[in-house]
Formats: sequence, C-alpha cells, structure tokens
Amino acid sequence: MISVGIVGSGAMGSGIAQVAATAGHQVLIYDNNPDALKRSSNKLAKIMDRLVGKEKISQAESEAIQGRIQYVDSLFKMADVGLVIEAIVERLEVKKALFEQLEDVLSEGAVLATNTSSLAVTAIAAACRKPGRVLGLHFFNPAPLMALVEVVPAVQTEANVAEECYELMKTWGKVPVMAKDTPGFIVNRVARPFYSEALRIYEEGIADLATIDWAMTEVGGFRMGPFALMDYIGHDVNYKVTETVFAAFYFDPRYKPSFTQQRLVDAGYLGRKSGRGFYHYEEGSELPLPDKDLSKGKAILQRVLVMLINEAADALYLNVASRDAIDLAMTKGVNYPKGLLAWADELTIPYVVEKLDALYHEYHEDRYRCSPLLRRLARDGRTFYEI
Repeated sequence: MISVGIVGSGAMGSGIAQVAATAGHQVLIYDNNPDALKRSSNKLAKIMDRLVGKEKISQAESEAIQGRIQYVDSLFKMADVGLVIEAIVERLEVKKALFEQLEDVLSEGAVLATNTSSLAVTAIAAACRKPGRVLGLHFFNPAPLMALVEVVPAVQTEANVAEECYELMKTWGKVPVMAKDTPGFIVNRVARPFYSEALRIYEEGIADLATIDWAMTEVGGFRMGPFALMDYIGHDVNYKVTETVFAAFYFDPRYKPSFTQQRLVDAGYLGRKSGRGFYHYEEGSELPLPDKDLSKGKAILQRVLVMLINEAADALYLNVASRDAIDLAMTKGVNYPKGLLAWADELTIPYVVEKLDALYHEYHEDRYRCSPLLRRLARDGRTFYEI
C-alpha cells in the first residue's frame, strides 16, 4: 500500500489525511507553519476521541489511525511517498511553485494531486517537467464526512494515472466522479445558481433572506437554504469561488458575482465564523421568521431550480461529465435532494424550457439563456434518462 503525503494542514488537508489513514495508508502531513501542524494533531485527537465516545470506532482503531499519521517539518521527508495531495491556499502561482518543489523531491513514479476547487489543473500541471502524473482530486469539506471526490485529469494527465486514482478513491470509501478540467469542475459550476439566483431574487425585493431559505428547504427539500449555506461556508470562500469561475468563463453573465455578497466580504461579515453574515450569530441573536406563503415559496423554488437544471444540462452538453456523474456529484457533493437531470425529467423538459424562456423574455439577459440540449430534448420529446 502506497504512502500518502499531504501538503497543508488546514481543515481540508487534515481531513484528507484522516481519510487516507483510516483507509490504512501511512500519511505524512507537511505545513510550513509548525503551529498549524500542532493544531492539526490536536484537532485529530479530539475527533478520534469523539468517534470512540460515540462507538463509531474502537480505542485501538483510534490509536492505529493516529499512529499512521506523521507530522513533518520538511518536504524532503516525503521523498518516498507514492501520492501527494496539495491542499494549500487557492492561488495559482503558489501552487505551481509548490509542484516545482515537489518534483525535485519525489520519485519518478509518484503522483501529484491538487485539491483545488476552482483553478485550472492543467495550469498547475504545466509547472512540472512530468505533467502526465498530475491531476486534480477535489474533496469536499469536511473530507471525512463528504463522500464525493471529483477526479479531474489535466490536459497532460496520463489516462492510467486518472483511472488508478479513481479506483483508489473507492478504496478510501469515497464516491469518485470523473470531470473535465473546466472552471468549477462539476459541483462548483452547477451549484452557482443556487447562490446567484437566490441573491438576485433577494436584490429584486421579491422575498427576504429567511423566506428564500425557507422556500428552498421546506418547499424544495434542500438541506440548507442558500443564505444559511453561504454563511456556513464563509463569504470570503464562497465569493472567491464565484469570482474565479466568473473570470475563468471569460465573464459570462451566467456566473456574475453579487455586489450584495461582495459588500459582506468588504465589511468582514464572513458568516458564522465572524459572528455575522446574512444572518446574525452573536449570542442572543434570533433568526428572522420567513413568510410562509406557499405560492411564493413555490415560485422561488421554481426559479432557482430551473437555473440549476439549466447549468447541469449545459455541463452535460459540453461534456464536462457524464449524466450519471453530474447527478451523483450534486447529491453526494452538496446533498441536493435529487439529481438535477433526473429532477428535470420529473418536472418534464418542456416545462423547464418554458420557465427559462419566460425568464429570458422578462429580463433579456444572457444569464437566462436556455441550454441547447434542453431545447433539443423538448423538441424531440426525449428525456435525460432516455439518452
């Protein structure tokens, strides 16, 4: 069994290390901040104690998992690992510099993976002399709990490297999906309207925050509403992904960021972690009550849902991923109640096209353009699950 190196001991790096160690791998975690390594070790010990307390694992298993993880202060100590997963800051130049360093340390056969959520894997791979061994392995936070891993081959990635990592993720108890190296991959591309259309509805004054969140959860069955979820993720993180995807798509208006969210970032109102975001989380704060008008709730859900379906359809149309991978990614990666393409079939494709066209005729904005694939299916009387 190969040993695994993790670069970056923050929440993602530590979580991936826990997953790999639980699967039986020897794991080395490196961070250029010794205090961060110490925090990672202490946090893992608390997590293991909690799992033992809940009888999820035994004390012996807890000790074995922790015993397989080594915290190292030098990249050179990773010379013999077979797979390195990078989980550092989302800045292309920093990641490229790291991958250049890693090539000088690792053996010829080692695989280099990036956990980037929004940067081009191909651009990161280009920093390497042997880019064929580089790919994306995008885990979701928290890595030990979220099943999905997007396996993202770069243009340069050798086919066997992607296939081997895909199979490896299965042995880690994960649900891997193969995705093309396009902005946002599957989840962060397809999910954008969940946030952006909810923000647009709010900015237009159609409904308040609590009502939109209520519509998506109580009427739509989503686990969290868009505003509560953005507060949970953190606006610095969520807004940055939106901004990155928008720029990467050459400023396609479909992915346009919101001034409302940008102002929260400007103010330092980052969500739960700062005590305030769209909602207040300070001690004694109470969440506002929604307007539980069912007809309004259904209209809000319909508008956000057809935009999500449109994005999923376009991802399939442009061969970002397969139909099954797209629906699996959205149910396993962000816990949507149904796969969006299956949901489209349930609503009927002509209905989805009609609602998208109504939005386009109302606003005459390119963000509401209907995917050619949806239009073709409606014209031919076909469904996604007949393709």
